[in-house]
Amino acid sequence: MAMDNAAARIKGSVLITRINLLMKQGGAGRLQQVLQRLPPADRKILEGVIMPIGWYPLELNLRLDAAIADALSPRDRNKAFVEMGRASAEENLTGPHHVFIRKGDPHFLLSHAPEIYRLYYAVGARSYEKTGPRGGVLRTMGAESVTEADCLTIIGWYERAIEMSGGRDVRITHSKCRARGNGHCEYHCAWEA
Repeated sequence: MAMDNAAARIKGSVLITRINLLMKQGGAGRLQQVLQRLPPADRKILEGVIMPIGWYPLELNLRLDAAIADALSPRDRNKAFVEMGRASAEENLTGPHHVFIRKGDPHFLLSHAPEIYRLYYAVGARSYEKTGPRGGVLRTMGAESVTEADCLTIIGWYERAIEMSGGRDVRITHSKCRARGNGHCEYHCAWEA
């Protein structure tokens, strides 16, 4: 069911981390509770075999994220989106993407933002600019589908990734967002050593 064209796509590994989060949060019952909120075509894909390196429609991931937020945190959906990002970072950076973690050096991870972006998204690009010993700016340009919810998962992902790299008291501000009419998304990252 993976897509072959260049439409907005996301790697299957993202979908897998969402499903794993649901299983940790309440097992098969929680997973079914979320899947029942989705259209039958989405359920068919998510109940089948998801290939980690396969490409899937980004819209499928956005619908899944919305259903998870509604189920896990209906009163504070923003918190749920950040937590999904954190869980994704935890799973991927202790697994297949562990090479991006260098203890005590969040800049090492952040400097690989362009490569990390390509591991998840088919369209667009991300850059990183170091702004000081404990800070920098990530910019996402050219992404085809941008929602504030997806941006919150990115904030959660980088927040946890910086922590895993040794940063403490991580703060990420989302100063620009295409979903709010800006030309690109911008995330200012700061942390303590």
